[in-house]
Amino acid sequence: MLITEEYRKLNEELHATNDGYGRSGHKWADLVRQLIASTNANTVLDYGCGKKTLEQALGFEITNYDPAVPGCETPPPPADVVVCSDVLEHIEPDCLSSVLLHIKTCTKEIALLVVATRPAKKTLADGRNAHLIQENINWWLQELGGYFEPLQVNNMGGEFVYIGRPL
Repeated sequence: MLITEEYRKLNEELHATNDGYGRSGHKWADLVRQLIASTNANTVLDYGCGKKTLEQALGFEITNYDPAVPGCETPPPPADVVVCSDVLEHIEPDCLSSVLLHIKTCTKEIALLVVATRPAKKTLADGRNAHLIQENINWWLQELGGYFEPLQVNNMGGEFVYIGRPL
């Protein structure tokens, strides 16, 4: 299971009521362009696309997937480059291994994963912090290492960027 129905509804509500929720994808457009060029990629998937700001910043059509965003909930086909930014820390802990496996199976060439290690500024309607998983980078590297070969890891203090190939 990738997401429970109860949690999907909480996220859908947060997307609908908080204009700032799901808007960070655009920050990674330049790095995505570099990854596209270095891999000769033809397809890009924004996994957990939120408000689709990555696609807007890139200026061309990509596949957008987010089970909490109406119109983006259809399971995506594999893509050359998969971007998953500010998503993994929002995953229900019991679903994390399923989500990581899903991302791995969706990744043909390279994955760009951006993970926050700090609490979110936003709160879910049930009172929980929006970052359900608040773990340090070493914990995350161990989790990710079961699915991806790390090519580059940049610790940015409070979040890190992980570029990897599927195992």
